[in-house]
Amino acid sequence: MYQFFVEDAALTGTSALIEGGDVNHIKNVLRMKPGQMIRVSSKSGRSCLCKITEITDLFVRALPVEFDEDGTELCSRIYLFQGLPKGDKMELIIQKAVELGVYEIIPVAMKNCVVKLDEKKAAAKTARWQAIAESAAKQSKRSIIPAVRGPMRFAEAAAYAGELDKKLVPYENERGMAATKAAVEGICPGESVGIFIGPEGGFAPEEIARVQDDMQLISLGKRILRTETAGIAALSILMYHLETAQENAVQE
Repeated sequence: MYQFFVEDAALTGTSALIEGGDVNHIKNVLRMKPGQMIRVSSKSGRSCLCKITEITDLFVRALPVEFDEDGTELCSRIYLFQGLPKGDKMELIIQKAVELGVYEIIPVAMKNCVVKLDEKKAAAKTARWQAIAESAAKQSKRSIIPAVRGPMRFAEAAAYAGELDKKLVPYENERGMAATKAAVEGICPGESVGIFIGPEGGFAPEEIARVQDDMQLISLGKRILRTETAGIAALSILMYHLETAQENAVQE
């Protein structure tokens, strides 16, 4: 079933109004017809199953049939602070992070990043990355579209993460999974979590020194993971923990 996002005011108890580029996609690419079912989510995360009632050149109108009260979001907001990688790796990272339930993605310019973005390039890249996040959110039936922030310097990112409940830093010099297990199991449903991932060259010693008193350094295993793998691995671990904890809480 296809998924579409609308503004909050466009989704009510009696109507879902889709406008913009999705109209052409529904009408001329998917060639959908009145009577077919779609999933519609508002920007604030309200989702419902809808039946298309009208298709025009300017809008698509649908009738809400069943609201999804549970939604598809994790019970905690996870922020991925990703060191800027080379090439198009960031696109893959964003796509998979959105599928795994990330709430927000913050590209970070770290000392060992090869990529250097000026203001103009950063704005264009961010717009492209946000479009990828939206596409991934539709594909994975997210209730929201995760935000992709403009690139930050490491110090700015560390300050931005300051208000989060838990901050994890997978670090190649950390050894042993006991600390990782304790850190993950110490995250309670509803707590906000930040994950810092280094670029291809890894974290600089001064970056680790800056955050080690405020963040938890963890290991992701004995092997050295590529930057595009590390975030996905960390998010997978957190997704399993949070969804298991939430299911257990409901059963109790």
